[in-house]
Amino acid sequence: MTGNHTAEGPKHKRDLTRRKVVVAGAGAAAAVGVGGTLAAGAFAGETSASTSSSASASASASSGEVCYKLTSETTEGPYYIDADKLRKDVTEDQEGIPLTLRLKVIDSETCKPIRNAAVDIWHCNALGVYSGYEAMGSGGGGGGGTPPSGQPTGEPPSGAPSGEPGGGGGVHVEPTDDERYLRGTSKTDRNGVVEFRTVFPGWYQGRSVHIHTKVHVNGTWTDAGYEGGNTCHTGQFFFDEESVLASAEVEPYSTNTTTRTTLDEDTIYPDNGTEGGLLKLKYRKNDIAKGVVATITMGVDPETTNAGT
Repeated sequence: MTGNHTAEGPKHKRDLTRRKVVVAGAGAAAAVGVGGTLAAGAFAGETSASTSSSASASASASSGEVCYKLTSETTEGPYYIDADKLRKDVTEDQEGIPLTLRLKVIDSETCKPIRNAAVDIWHCNALGVYSGYEAMGSGGGGGGGTPPSGQPTGEPPSGAPSGEPGGGGGVHVEPTDDERYLRGTSKTDRNGVVEFRTVFPGWYQGRSVHIHTKVHVNGTWTDAGYEGGNTCHTGQFFFDEESVLASAEVEPYSTNTTTRTTLDEDTIYPDNGTEGGLLKLKYRKNDIAKGVVATITMGVDPETTNAGT
């Protein structure tokens, strides 16, 4: 356990070659893709997020596609629930700044878009609470409570610290309730693009603001959802400090009393810009409450398995 959070890791063995999505609603299977408003190429301006971003110097002359390095793999964290809602709008009744999350998945070797992939996202709400784990409070530890007083007692722990502060490292936590807000799975279109509607995440003890993701490929979409294949990417998306500070001025984020971890302090963010999951954000600088559009391209290896556990 690190801080107030349970260490991450599989409680029991999982079948990494087979997974199933239960369709939420009769029309959910058709609610995939983004439509004709997005270009087929890489998202504009992405490479400006960091000088060490994932864009390489080469590009495909035939497709105009920017070629990306592999997007960094990170821990799954303890609060993953195997994609049980096939949908693009994951907001439900959660309050917060509207966030449109536009993701593109490409093969990092060929630079070609990967169509029909199943992409999961999940994240905490404005006050740092994960659906399915409401009993555990803010980020699994009830962040924002009174910190311990006095001096530590006993012998210090031996060995190097492990795990993800603020909800990662070691043990997968079983859900405590049936809530599933701010979680969902959707399907990439022929351009490798998928779009989610959600809210800007809040924060909890030990972690900077982030969104979790998984990409599943080589499976089959059926009337029941998505079956088989492999999880080729497990990662996290991150938000720059300027946007987080702006969000903190807006309710209900402004009522979150948990000590916030900055992006530079976060032990999971690999500090490598787009390659590490840093999102490209667009919003009105003086009115973030109107909404944010976040974009990123993920370069993945469809032949590997990266379950993040």
